[in-house]
Amino acid sequence: MQSVAHSKLPVAATPPQWLYGLGWAVLLTVALALAALNQIGLAVYGVVGIAFGFTLQRSRFCFASAFRDLFLFRQTRNLKGILLGLAVATVGFTLIFYSQVPSPELGLRPTTAHVIPFGVHSLVGGVLFGIGMVLAGGCISGSCYRMAEGYTGSWVAFGGILAGLWLSGLTWNSWWVAYLRWQPFVWLPFQLGYLGAVGLTLGIIALIYLFLRWWDPSAPNQQGLQLPTTITGWLKRSWSAPVGGLILGVLNIALLAYAQPLGITGEFSRWADGLAKLCGISAGPLIGTDQLTGCALNTGGDWLSQGLMLNGGLFAGSLLSALLAGEFRWRVPPAAMRNRRYGQSLFGGVIMGYGAGIAVGCTIGAFFSAIPSLGLNGWVFAVGLFVGAGVGVWLIQKMGL
Repeated sequence: MQSVAHSKLPVAATPPQWLYGLGWAVLLTVALALAALNQIGLAVYGVVGIAFGFTLQRSRFCFASAFRDLFLFRQTRNLKGILLGLAVATVGFTLIFYSQVPSPELGLRPTTAHVIPFGVHSLVGGVLFGIGMVLAGGCISGSCYRMAEGYTGSWVAFGGILAGLWLSGLTWNSWWVAYLRWQPFVWLPFQLGYLGAVGLTLGIIALIYLFLRWWDPSAPNQQGLQLPTTITGWLKRSWSAPVGGLILGVLNIALLAYAQPLGITGEFSRWADGLAKLCGISAGPLIGTDQLTGCALNTGGDWLSQGLMLNGGLFAGSLLSALLAGEFRWRVPPAAMRNRRYGQSLFGGVIMGYGAGIAVGCTIGAFFSAIPSLGLNGWVFAVGLFVGAGVGVWLIQKMGL
C-alpha cells in the first residue's frame, strides 16, 4: 500500500533537489505578499493557510492514516488528535455562533456554519471518500502536504482528486434536482439548543475516545499532548498528533471568528473546472450551490480569491516545514511497482474527489468543520469515512495493493 510503503520509496539523490522546493516556497510567499498589498482579507487567509500546512506536515496529521490505521494496525494516535481538535473547535464555534444567533429556536442558523442538507449523499460521499483516501495513501489535505514533501504518488493522487471533483460537477445538477433540494438542514441547536447540541457533540467525542482507548492496546505508550519547548522543536522536530489537533482546532476557530471555518474542496473544484474549461468540457453552472455554505462545488469567480490564498498557503506552509526539517526529497516508487502505485493513487484520488463533491466537502470541510458547526451532516459523513476506510483496507489486503 502506498501510504504504508512511503518510507521505502526510492529517494532522488541529486544534492540540489531541495532548491526546487525553496523556489516554490519563494514564489508562493511572493504571491501571498502581493495579495496582501491589495486586500488584508486575502493575507489573513494566506497566513492561516501557511499555519495550516505547517501544522499538517510537522505533526504528520492525515485523516486517511487516522481511519486506516484503526483497521490496519489497531493504532489510534492520529484519530485521538482529531478528536481533540474537534472538541476544541466545537467549544469555540459554539461561542461564536451564540454571539451571531443567540436564539436558534427562531429557526435561524449562522450563515458560515458548515451545515448542508441532511441526507444519503453525505453518507455515500463519505464512503467513497474513505475508500479513495485509503487507496490513494492520503486524504486531500494529507495528499497536499505529502506533495510538498516530494511524494510523486501524491501528485498523481491530486490529479485524480481534480478529475473526481470535475466528474462530481458534471453530475451535481442531477443530484440537486432529483434529491438534494428536498432534504432538510439539520442544525442541532434548532432541536436541542446550544447546551444540548454541545453536550451531545462532546459526549459522542468522549465515547469515541473511550472506545479508542479500549481498541488500541498500545495507547498508554503513545505520545500525548507534549508541546515543543524550543524553537528548534517547533520548526524541525515532529509534533505529536494531539498537538497537531489542538493547533488545527484553534486555527479553525480563528478563521471562523474572522470569516468562516476551514474548507479546501470548493477552491480545488474551481481549479478542476478551470482546467476543464481549457479543454471545452466545463461542468457549467451548478444549481443550488449558492444556497449552500461550506465547500460547495465552484465553477466561477475571480482567480485571486480567499480559497486560492488558503490552499496556496497550505502548500507553502507544508513545503516550508519540510524544508526546515530537511524532509523534502523527490520520492518515486520502485520501477517494478511504479505503474501499479500510480494507478492506485490516481483511482483513489478520483473516487475521493467525487465523494467530496457530492458530500460538499472533504475531511476538512465536511468533517473537521462540520461537526463543530453542530450540523448532523458532519456525523453522517464521519460514519461514511469509517465504513469507507474499512472497505479500503479490506481491498488493499485482499488485492495485495
